[in-house]
Amino acid sequence: MNTPELSSPSKSLTLAVVGDVHDQWEAQDERALKHLGVDLVLLVGDFGNESVEVVEAIAHMSIPKAVILGNHDAWYTATEWGRQKCPYDRTKEDRVQRQLDLLGPTHVGYGVLDFPELGISVVGGRPFSWGGSEWKYEAFYRQRYQVHSMAESTERIIAAAAQATQENLIFIGHCGPFGLGDAPEDPCGRDWNPLGGDFGDPDLAEAIAHTRSLGKHIPLVTFGHMHHNLRHRRDRLRRPTHLQDGTFYLNAAAVPRIIEAEDDCFRNFSLVTLKDGVVSHASMVWINQDLGIKSKQVLYFADAPAIAG
Repeated sequence: MNTPELSSPSKSLTLAVVGDVHDQWEAQDERALKHLGVDLVLLVGDFGNESVEVVEAIAHMSIPKAVILGNHDAWYTATEWGRQKCPYDRTKEDRVQRQLDLLGPTHVGYGVLDFPELGISVVGGRPFSWGGSEWKYEAFYRQRYQVHSMAESTERIIAAAAQATQENLIFIGHCGPFGLGDAPEDPCGRDWNPLGGDFGDPDLAEAIAHTRSLGKHIPLVTFGHMHHNLRHRRDRLRRPTHLQDGTFYLNAAAVPRIIEAEDDCFRNFSLVTLKDGVVSHASMVWINQDLGIKSKQVLYFADAPAIAG
């Protein structure tokens, strides 16, 4: 095991978080990220229903990045329903593995990617997560990862975090951790019938708690899966942020992430500023086709009143 670096990043870093893509990714996205001057891009999955072309484009993006694949990225492979509806010959193609091969070490599911030049390590939660406390798709996780239970999944995430070389750890998952609230409007709250209940991943939550108990600093946990637009009501959006134990939690799943207008096109990114290893600012921006910021929603200021939790 590498010896952890104990120093915090001394400069201000700008991180971009890309929420659920759902086939909405274009060359203009990379140009926009470069224009924004981000230091690192975190992509939290659901690129499409095993959309190899989208994942390939993201894999070729030249900006430093860390990626985790979501449930839609194994849509035709993990579930019996998906296998029945699969539009390609699974005896000849393995599109899940193709995505993993394209991403290589940038895919951090059950892994870690160190960025010593930034003073941070990115740890991935359970890849392809559907969310919730029930252990689902046992055959898929057994065959792909030799993981048989939620407890073993927790151990895999903890082991990955233990390999991090930096003292400041960022966790990314497709679904967020259990424990951020059980109301339908909470970051991982169940917003379909029966309404209510925490649909976060308990393995990710336990791994974060264990890693924190070892003295690691966790300024940011980010994820998607639970879309900001709620299923049960249209008069408000999901609460995207949460602050707990000094960690800022961000749900970045603003879907659709690209909106076509009559004479323009807008794409969203969540931006997080880290200063001295602490989240100082977070916002969601919509970028137009001329790379200008059409609108900006401030999600968090460090000097503002603490977020509930």
